[in-house]
Amino acid sequence: MFADKTHRDIGLLIIRIGIGAAFMLHGFPKLSGGPELWVNLGGAISFIGIDSFHTFFGFMAAVSEFAGGLFLLLGLLMRPACFFLFCTMAVATAMHIGLGDPFMKYSHALEAAVLFLGLILIGPGRISLDKVFHTCDV
Repeated sequence: MFADKTHRDIGLLIIRIGIGAAFMLHGFPKLSGGPELWVNLGGAISFIGIDSFHTFFGFMAAVSEFAGGLFLLLGLLMRPACFFLFCTMAVATAMHIGLGDPFMKYSHALEAAVLFLGLILIGPGRISLDKVFHTCDV
């Protein structure tokens, strides 16, 4: 009943708008928080063995969440945006696991990482700016 491409593309649009807007809302306070927040945020990278450039990595995580959310919402350069969002969520998951947090504490980051990995493979769908500008084969 819902197997045609139109329904698939509408479903992808709903996912892109909802998740993209949510990540923009999560990312904006981090992006506008400045270097003091970025160094703390970037400290998560230590859990995968990188012990320097915390301010840079924190800034990049904030940009990934805000700008990546915007690009996801628009379906513009969606696969690269999802790659950076996936990396950010994978590091967040590693940090929570490294801190010994319970599953309920890191499940959001893990679920988001899985979602972004799937979206990299699926693509943005036909209702996207990537389709309009022919920047990917949807």
